[in-house]
Amino acid sequence: MLAKVNSCAVVGLDGVLIEVEVDVGGGNPGVVLVGLPDAAVQESRERVRSAIRNSGGKMPHGKITVNLAPADIKKAGPTYDLPIAVGILMSSNQIVADVQDAIFVGELSLDGILRHTPGIISMVSLASDKGLRRAFVPEVDAREAALIAGIEVYPVRTLADLVNHLTGDVPIERLNGDPDAFALQDNGTLTDFADIRGQEHVKRGMEVAAAGAHNLVMSGPPGSGKTLLARAMPSILPPMNFDESLEVTRIYSARGLLPPETPLIRERPFRSPHHTTSHAGLVGGGTWPRPGEISLAHRGVLFLDELPEFNAQTLEVLRQPLEDRRVTLARASGSISFPASVTLVAAMNPCPCGFFGDPVRECRCMPSAVTRYQKKISGPLLDRIDIHLEVPRIDYEQLADRRSGERSDDVRRRVEHARAIQARRFAGTEKLTNADMGPKEVQKFARLDEAGEQLVRMAVRQLSLSARAYHRVLKLARTIADLAGVEHIRSEHVAEALQYRPRLADA
Repeated sequence: MLAKVNSCAVVGLDGVLIEVEVDVGGGNPGVVLVGLPDAAVQESRERVRSAIRNSGGKMPHGKITVNLAPADIKKAGPTYDLPIAVGILMSSNQIVADVQDAIFVGELSLDGILRHTPGIISMVSLASDKGLRRAFVPEVDAREAALIAGIEVYPVRTLADLVNHLTGDVPIERLNGDPDAFALQDNGTLTDFADIRGQEHVKRGMEVAAAGAHNLVMSGPPGSGKTLLARAMPSILPPMNFDESLEVTRIYSARGLLPPETPLIRERPFRSPHHTTSHAGLVGGGTWPRPGEISLAHRGVLFLDELPEFNAQTLEVLRQPLEDRRVTLARASGSISFPASVTLVAAMNPCPCGFFGDPVRECRCMPSAVTRYQKKISGPLLDRIDIHLEVPRIDYEQLADRRSGERSDDVRRRVEHARAIQARRFAGTEKLTNADMGPKEVQKFARLDEAGEQLVRMAVRQLSLSARAYHRVLKLARTIADLAGVEHIRSEHVAEALQYRPRLADA
């Protein structure tokens, strides 16, 4: 007898509907899997055999053929254990049920308990889009699946429970999704601007970066507070809305990094990869392409500490994602895209010893070593960074000052106000912030008065600004005007934007 059960594969971040066909016939006993299964799928034969036996079922005699269709999509992982088991039980008449409107996903243990399965959100979202009405998922993943509207989610603890549900003996209670109940609350561990002494001009630059989602790099001697400032960046970013949270959660779910107790990520990501990270680890890749650090930081902050210590080729692969806000990985079988809308925050020392230009400690590096160290960061990459900040040494008076600075909550309110202005400006488009603007939007929304035009004209000549740098200055000026709550960009906004350009000529 032939049975058909719906399941799902995850390719990149998108789900692909998989039909599991099971046929029990004559011939030598055994299970044959076809449809481009990988080793993990091939091993499901033994997991399914033990799970059925330990759940009170019987493995049918004869040859069992399992086809995973469509056959041109490679199947990976233990996701198909549950639909294969259901298909075997249905084809041997141990279960009689109509499951055409249902999707089954989950890994089985040998005793029939369902384990955590990565990518549940992508799978259930696809099922909802395809018009399927029910989703049977592992109990540990049910709250994650319930975030998707338009589909009934049934948390399955064991294969025996599912059999009892499908036969009508003991129904499984449906889980109703309530995204607000699953929201992550602020755990209070974020670094507050008020706890950082001095560096007020750096805090201002970070506020501008947060308001417009601009990229930022800090340069200064060791111990000046660069890392601490970077870790305070999430505290001034506005909270994510539900759609943004779902985007981020989908990425973490596909990577298998979503804890069962955290079905919905509410806090903006902060990723800080080590400088030994490979380019595949940074932007994604592998035989089965998976999101890299830049995609894991989507809608949040990607912090690259000790920027010149990263491999030069690794840094160069960031150029396209920083420009397009997406990572596109091409393979022989096709291309896969991952979202990468991040605020890049980088930190670096001015020289190998770290004290070039420091008023207290003498730099012991040769001039050629300083130049070579600074040139590790290419001009085209620096051109994609809007804000360049010098972070000087903190003196004793500032460190010993007991007075608290401005709190992150106060800065975040100004950032939220500026983001609200941008949301109204770009309503009806895919763009969210000023950093997303292209040349057409810059021409429309970043017009300058006569004084501002003269200032920019002078800067283009004296600083040798590239066309990209010119547009980035205008985007920055637009963000600074939004923070000030004014509609038109004035010369003082342009002047502040130009202060954030690097002191050396642009490449």
